[in-house]
Amino acid sequence: MSIQPLPSIAPARSIYFAEVLMARASITPQDAGCQSYLIYKLEKLGFFCEKYTINGVSNLVARWGQGPNHFAFSGHTDVVPPGPLDRWKSPPFSPVISKNKLYGRGAADMKTGIAAMLAATERTIASLDKEKVSFWWLITSDEEGEAEWGSKWIAEYLASKNVQLDMCLVGEPSASASTGDTIKIGRRGSLSGTIHIAGKQGHVAYPKTAVNAIHKASNVINALTQHPFDKGSDDFPGTSLQITHMDTGSFTDNIVPSAVRIEFNVRYSWQFNQNSLSVLLRSIINSIDTEAEVSFSRPCEAYLSKPKSNAEHCLIACVEKAIKSATGRYPVISTSGGTSDGRFFASEHTQVVEVGVPNTTIHQINEHIHVSDLLTLEDIYTDILKYVGER
Repeated sequence: MSIQPLPSIAPARSIYFAEVLMARASITPQDAGCQSYLIYKLEKLGFFCEKYTINGVSNLVARWGQGPNHFAFSGHTDVVPPGPLDRWKSPPFSPVISKNKLYGRGAADMKTGIAAMLAATERTIASLDKEKVSFWWLITSDEEGEAEWGSKWIAEYLASKNVQLDMCLVGEPSASASTGDTIKIGRRGSLSGTIHIAGKQGHVAYPKTAVNAIHKASNVINALTQHPFDKGSDDFPGTSLQITHMDTGSFTDNIVPSAVRIEFNVRYSWQFNQNSLSVLLRSIINSIDTEAEVSFSRPCEAYLSKPKSNAEHCLIACVEKAIKSATGRYPVISTSGGTSDGRFFASEHTQVVEVGVPNTTIHQINEHIHVSDLLTLEDIYTDILKYVGER
């Protein structure tokens, strides 16, 4: 008796979608056709899609249903530059699966997240009730850049339409080792600052006739780095400040420098906002040098989504339940890492949770994930949508 070959099994939809998206070189702020592909797929599922180009940034706002419960998928199609091409095992925008690992730029951050969202939407949309749920897709091409005209603009657009999200699921790579081991319910804020310290130039042999700007700057730096900021909590890291650059201009070894520029960055907890933190920092700096000039840039507000008492209306509970179903374990709840576009949608009313694949190779040469992590994420998103539909 001859043995018949088994019929070929079609690859999971999320793998196919990931490969389609990863093949597009959408380096910030370029979208490279990713959103057009998403529009093609979403419109076939009954979504009303709008695409806006704002200062070179592509933003997709898609809606399905007219229900009072507003749920959103949020993500970004842009990726960071690939770096030296000769160091990649394969071309960064030609996705390759090798030894059950998917290689290519965007494999972790975050085209696989969008692919899992699309596959889950296809699997679930028929079971959702248009009269109960408003299902949104909010996608930008400017998360890795300045983020001025991406999700921030989308959030402002929704507000102008009096749309208030109840739940927002962000597809950023949140896991540590395997999909579902960690979710993020908040992020620290970020604020960069510049300090100009003035001294008086002179010859190093006659220090009494000069004022060394570096010495003054050192006192300011000590005051900033030694300040007892909050230590945080079990759920949220404390505030920390790092000096990132110092510049005295051209160097000559026998001249006392007359000016110093100090650059620093603060990652701050939800106990601060941009205004309260900047007031505190100015007071610390000017207590040492009243003439120091201070300016701030690249503000990113902190946010923290807290659990709700009613589990059916709590996105955190829905995500935990879906992860337990898909992996057999509950996730660690975290607020670690850098900033996230989730900050633009978070509010006292809107819960924001980040759930994605492992982040161990993001922004790296040969970025990759294990295929199983993508398949698990698709299942998690599918169950989350089912739970949202049951509310």
